[in-house]
Amino acid sequence: MSIKVEVVPHDPKWREEFERESKQIALAVGDNLVAVHHIGSTSIPELDAKPIIDILVEVKDITKVDENSSGMDTIGYEGMGEYGIPGRRYFRKHNQIGIRTHHVHMFELNSLQVERHLAFRDYMIAHPKDAQKYGELKRKLANKYPDNIESYMDGKDWFIKEMDRKAAEWRRELRIKN
Repeated sequence: MSIKVEVVPHDPKWREEFERESKQIALAVGDNLVAVHHIGSTSIPELDAKPIIDILVEVKDITKVDENSSGMDTIGYEGMGEYGIPGRRYFRKHNQIGIRTHHVHMFELNSLQVERHLAFRDYMIAHPKDAQKYGELKRKLANKYPDNIESYMDGKDWFIKEMDRKAAEWRRELRIKN
């Protein structure tokens, strides 16, 4: 199945959509919830992105997510299990016409994946020149691979790994200073 790759200019409404959706997710997850974070390109001001809201949810116990996934089903999410990342529970949501609108990545509290995602987001916000380079790369790849999400993702992989490295180093330096 080919998925259309569309990168659009940043929309300030993405933040509002995250806020609205995070409230529903908090209710669906219940007392297992620790925190809900807006991640991914839609969380970075001025960054062009695919118009899909990425949400990271920290939970106390990941096995309880499996035992009670009906809450996420109720608010329109399709559970995909780990979906390639050990320890994650991945959910996706589509609108009425079948266009994907949200990704939810659930991890247990203190997961290294949580730290990685938050460090990447915070680094990109604090370093707009790197964010601009990322936006340019995404636009270029979307134009080159408009119907091939795998090639689009593969084309960004090296850049994301480099930014992950820089973000981890930056976060360590911040901790040392504080």
